[in-house]
Amino acid sequence: MATFNSPVKHATYWKVAAILFIFIAGIAMADDSQQKFAAHAEENFRSAQKQFQSDENNPSNAVQFARACYDFADFAKNDSQRADLANQGIDVCRKVLASDLKNADAHYYLAMNLGQLARTKSLGALKLVKQMESEFQAALNLDKQIDFGGSARSLGLLYRDTPGWPMSIGSKRKAKMYLQEALQIAPDFPENFLVMAESDLKWGDRADAQKQLDALDAFWPKAQKKLSGANWERDWVDWTNRRDAAKKKLSENSQPTQSPRNGR
Repeated sequence: MATFNSPVKHATYWKVAAILFIFIAGIAMADDSQQKFAAHAEENFRSAQKQFQSDENNPSNAVQFARACYDFADFAKNDSQRADLANQGIDVCRKVLASDLKNADAHYYLAMNLGQLARTKSLGALKLVKQMESEFQAALNLDKQIDFGGSARSLGLLYRDTPGWPMSIGSKRKAKMYLQEALQIAPDFPENFLVMAESDLKWGDRADAQKQLDALDAFWPKAQKKLSGANWERDWVDWTNRRDAAKKKLSENSQPTQSPRNGR
């Protein structure tokens, strides 16, 4: 039988953390929406795959295919399909980096697909953490602007959701530092404020969470106009649900505890 401190127990914990790390807040969308977004992701995957196969030596084609692999893997029906998609993305990124180590996008989507692969692992997931950290850091050093501060944001989530020392690299200090850096890089991107607010709530920093949500509300209408179209539809459903959930949690936590006697 596995004990609490056994590798199996810790690996199970990391697999849960890996799922959280894939930037899905855990709020289920309606089945019809999921089907719609899955179909859109598959369409983009097929298109990117065809473009990549037309010229596999084109690094731009390779990176776009790796991105499509990551996006489509979110809708995988099982671990086998998710691992297959992730490995395709990993392979093309590594081929790009073999000839150009300064390709920031390849580093970024290599790390993202490693994250998808981690979702399919138990004991093997912990081995991928350091690789993800290294690739996100490389991407951040080369180009901070990728995916609206995506490298800094991803590092923050990685440090937030992984176990701490000695099992892994989890660190609240580093998580907060990189999530704040993402806000500085892209101060008008909803995801950056949401993950910061969600993290503050996770850490019990209610005042900071409220500050992030207030700032998010202030530029929400402008962001809706700027980030529009079919490619952003899934994000807005996700962001809206998560913003509502964060506000609800903040409101619930602000209610004073009432004794049974006072409640009569």
